Amino acid sequence: MGIVIETFIWEPSSSVFIFIFFSSFLLLSLFPFYLSKHAPTTKSSSLSDHPFSSSSPRFQLYFLLLYSLASVLDGLWLVYGEFELVYYGISKEDTVTFMLIGFGAALFVGSLLGLVSDLIGRKKTCLVFFILHLIVGIWKMVAPSPSFWVANLCLSLATSIFSFSFETWAVVEHDKPGHRQDILNETFWLMTFFESASLIGSQVIGNWMVGGNLEKGIGSPSIAATLLAILGIACMSRHYDGTTKIMTFKDYRMSFSVYILGDRRIWLLACAQACLHFSIAVFWILWAPTLVADGREAFLGLIYPCLLGARMLGSTVFPWLINASLRTEDCLTCAFVVQALLLSIIAYDYEEIGVLVTQFSLYHACIGLILPLLARLRTMYVPNELRGGMISLSLASANAAILFILMQRGYYRTIENSTMIAFAAVGLFMAAGCMYVLKREAFKGDMKEEPISTFKD
Repeated sequence: MGIVIETFIWEPSSSVFIFIFFSSFLLLSLFPFYLSKHAPTTKSSSLSDHPFSSSSPRFQLYFLLLYSLASVLDGLWLVYGEFELVYYGISKEDTVTFMLIGFGAALFVGSLLGLVSDLIGRKKTCLVFFILHLIVGIWKMVAPSPSFWVANLCLSLATSIFSFSFETWAVVEHDKPGHRQDILNETFWLMTFFESASLIGSQVIGNWMVGGNLEKGIGSPSIAATLLAILGIACMSRHYDGTTKIMTFKDYRMSFSVYILGDRRIWLLACAQACLHFSIAVFWILWAPTLVADGREAFLGLIYPCLLGARMLGSTVFPWLINASLRTEDCLTCAFVVQALLLSIIAYDYEEIGVLVTQFSLYHACIGLILPLLARLRTMYVPNELRGGMISLSLASANAAILFILMQRGYYRTIENSTMIAFAAVGLFMAAGCMYVLKREAFKGDMKEEPISTFKD
């Protein structure tokens, strides 16, 4: 008599998605009532400084639409890229090589793109982002068996640009006359919210276009990416403003040395950014292998939107915190400690898939809160004209650390997955320490709440 072994494939309950949706909706719906009762009178008066100015809301809508379009492009290759490697029969060793090429490009080239962006203009750099995606889309459509290292190189540079260019563009625009500064904090958390929603949308687009017929559907996401890139280029070119003030390289170098390299607070902020970037990269490399370890099975396609939904929920907490009597550094310290504890448990304790998904979701909820908080700190400490260079250079150490652990794990097999996660946890504890020291530094010096600008007309 034969023995039938039933396999169980874990998937998140539909109640999880309902909880995330209604929690986000509730936080967004109740916030205006909270703000009307608890907002300081100084803030309410500042809202009426430009009562007839519609520049800020109009630009915010235009910017968020473009940012969402860029997020869909970035997410489309994230979702589709791994599937494409499997379809073409790329081995695990070659996959590791492609990842090393990507992080190497981000380290040696992407680290300098922020400085270039500050010199040539942030909007031009955003335009380059769409051009790179257009090149990749056309390359994959034309080449019958595309060279993945070329595509990976372009996509890595595009991701590096995405990490700083849109934020710096938004900050510089809000610093112009006629734009309300109070909308800037709102833009920060909306960027995280819309990015997470767009990444979920990119998964839907990729699944819909590939469909059940792999032979006919394998090139469809490339067509979608090409069309979206063309749309982004058209929107950027149509509303292009060529009156951006440009600095000379000599002035930029002197200012960068004084205001960035010579400021201890900027070093602490940069260290925290690098640790967060490192932990996020490690997470996305190892989240799937961690879930399906020891032969377990799970619907990763349903868990992925659950994690991004948690990040959306975390971003909706941001407007509540900044209007409460809490320091930004304190909020970041707590969030980093929670993340570090979650990764520490994941690294050293074997758990069921449901528990792991819960911890993953809490980790991403913290990310949704941390990203706009860090953006707010950058506005308080970093001059707008040097913001892109500061962000890109701060990520260089993270990319170098990722390259190192990928080589140790992928080639030499000297470390395990749990060790990589433990390194990420240690980095988050370091980030929490940086925020604690930064708070002490803020008490010593003169802390400016308004955005810093080193070059005034």
